[in-house]
This record gives sequence, C-alpha cells and structure tokens, in this order.
Amino acid sequence: MPSRRVPSRLTTSVAATGLATFALLYAPQSVLPDIAAEFRLTPAEASLTVSAATGALALAVIPMAALADRVGRRRVIIWSVLTAAVLGLLLPLAPTYETLLAARALQGIATAGVPATAMAFLAQEANKTQVGAAIGALVAGNSAGGMLGRLITGLTTDGTSWRTALAIAGAFGAACAITAALLLPKGRDTERRPSALKGALTDRVLLCQYAIAVLAVAAFISVFNVIGFRLTTDLGLSTGIAALAYLAYAAGSTSATAGRLADRHGRARVTLAGLAVAAVGAAITLPDNLITIAVGLTLFTGGFFAAHAVASGWVGARAPEHVRGQASGVYLFAFYVGSSTGGTAGSAAYQAHGWTGLVVLITVWLALAAAAVVTAHRVQRSESGQKSSGTSTAAPPVTATVPSCGNVTVPGATENVTDRTSSGTSYTPATGNVSPP
Repeated sequence: MPSRRVPSRLTTSVAATGLATFALLYAPQSVLPDIAAEFRLTPAEASLTVSAATGALALAVIPMAALADRVGRRRVIIWSVLTAAVLGLLLPLAPTYETLLAARALQGIATAGVPATAMAFLAQEANKTQVGAAIGALVAGNSAGGMLGRLITGLTTDGTSWRTALAIAGAFGAACAITAALLLPKGRDTERRPSALKGALTDRVLLCQYAIAVLAVAAFISVFNVIGFRLTTDLGLSTGIAALAYLAYAAGSTSATAGRLADRHGRARVTLAGLAVAAVGAAITLPDNLITIAVGLTLFTGGFFAAHAVASGWVGARAPEHVRGQASGVYLFAFYVGSSTGGTAGSAAYQAHGWTGLVVLITVWLALAAAAVVTAHRVQRSESGQKSSGTSTAAPPVTATVPSCGNVTVPGATENVTDRTSSGTSYTPATGNVSPP
C-alpha cells in the first residue's frame, strides 16, 4: 500500500508546482491591452510586463541550480513557488507601472527555482518505475498552468478589471503553491557534480540549438504578446473573447509526432519543417479575418512546438553525459532570453509597422533559426565523415529540455534517467509532447 501512496503524493505535488509556477508567470499576457490602457503605455512598453519576468528568470536559472546543490532541491522548489505566489497576490496592488515591473522581475527570479531544479529533483526522488509518471505530471502542470493563467485573466477581465483578473489568477496560483508545499516529499541529499559549462559553450552543434531556442521563442512570444492588441484594438473584440486565442496552445501536441518523425527522418529535417509551418502560419494571419487568424495561429503554434521539441531533444542527444546538465541550463537560459528580449522587440515592431511588420520580423527570425539548423546538420555530417566508422556520434535515448511552453506527455522512464538529470537539468524523452510558455 505505501508504494502506491508515494507516487500519488509525488505526482500531485509536482503537478501543482507546474500549475502554480506557469499560471503566475504568464497570467499578465492576456491583459496587456488593459494594462497599457491604464498606464498609457505603448504595446512595446506593456510587453515588458511579461519580459521583465522571463528575463529575470533567464538570468536566475543557472544560479538557482547552483543554490539547489547547496541547500537542497526541495527547499528551493518550495520557497520559489511560494514566493512567486505571494508576489502574484501583490501584483494587483501595484500603484505604478514601475512598481508592477519590479514585482514581475522579482517573480521571475523566484520562478526560476522550479525549471532549474524540478526535473533533477524528480529523477533523484522517484524510483525507476515512477519517474515517467512524475515528470509527465510536472510538465502537464506546466502546460496547463501556462494556458490557465492566460485564460483566467483574459476571461475574467471583462466586466471587472485587469487588477481583479490578476488577483483571481494569483489566488489560483497560491492555492496550487500551498498544495505543492504540503505534499512535496522530503528530498534526498543532493549529489554534487563538477561543472562542465565550458563544454556546453564550445560545442558548435549545441551553440546552434541555443540559437534556435532564442530565435524561435522570440517569434512565438512576440505573436502572443501582441495578438491581444490586434484582436481588441484593431478588430474590436473584448479582452475575454481575445483571450480565446490562447487555445491555440493545444496545437503543442504536434511535438509528440515531431519526436517520432525526428527518430525516423532526422532531427534537421523535422526542425526545418516545424519552422516552415510556423512561418506559413504567421503569413496566414495577415488578413483581418478571424477564421484565417485562428487557422494561422494554430499552424504557427504547432510549428513552433514541433521545432522546439526536436531542438531541445537534440541538446540531450548531442551533449556528452557529463555536459548534459550544463547544456540543459544554457538552453533554458537561451530560451528565456529569447522570450524576454524577442517579445519586447516584436511588440516594438508591431507598434511601428503594424501586424505586417511583426510578421516580417518573425519570418526573418525563423529563417535565421533554419540557418542554425542547417549549420548544425553540416557540422555533424562533417564530424561523421572524419570518423573511420562513418557513423555519427552515438546518442542515448533522445531527451528534451522542457521550459514550460506547452503540452508534454512523457512515456515510461528509461533506466538511465537519473544519469541524464543533474542540477539545472530538465529532460523528458523527446517522444513526449513538449509544450512553454
């Protein structure tokens, strides 16, 4: 009987952790037009409400992983999620825009403790037969939290205010955070491992994956930072109706198919296909027609998640065992740097040149990401040709670094999950459905 109760408590607590963390992180995105209206901001200025948190998270994720090595992963996870929840409850009280940004930056720093340590904690805490279910619960919570946070604020703003909407989202996040703190099992002693950051920063193929992360997520976050302005200001929809655009996140299920296709046809081909679908989807959103916008957003989202799933899995497959933890941390850093800086740059493009200008910019970003894919593929082919065996570097079962961006279904864990997960590492088998922010 005890062997059955432990997995239930573990999976419930980690799902609550994911729900709290990413509901709080992305809740303001769907009410950016309302925040802009109250503080008299441009779209680019309002987008900093999201970018301040994701940028701070990017800067804090690697230090948080190091801190977890010293004080324990469970402690970092619990204090991170509770602190983020408290700040979420205080956000509606911000008297000025500057105060709101400062609180969001602090919330991003607090939030960093979860992606920096959660996967490693699960691989350390759960036994081999429970790891898959526990990681699946965490990533499902990440995905659902990201979507619910946006929908809660978007759907409750009509008839109230963005402050009330954020208060409701904050209460939801706080309830999930308390659940996580009460149920998360006591962790074991953390195993210290030597740093391999140099290896993570000098491998050309890994550098290409980091570039893909920056560019692809910059395009993705830009679209969803601005879509609310387009639907409410340009097309006259209410904030609640406009928030339904975030249902396009359901297209993140394409990452499951992308993982399987990558195993069959190669990572480069599938990543390029995902980027191409995203670019086509963005182009389809150009007409001022709700049907074409909905279709375009769905294709764009599906293409992004497919490319992100394969690129993040490429990191785990490429990095040697002693480098995987640091490579994962750098990938997460790149991902959230792209989210913060790219999201603001895309909003500025929309402000200056409208939706067409934004689509042109993100198409350029996606094209540069495609160039990085081609470069990585050529480097691997060149290395393969230099080997007497004529084969490429052997890869373990493909793993994927998972920032909370969508939906992930994780199959049963393999025996070497623990070996693939160290401080700051977030890995799931790439055949799962990777979903973000």
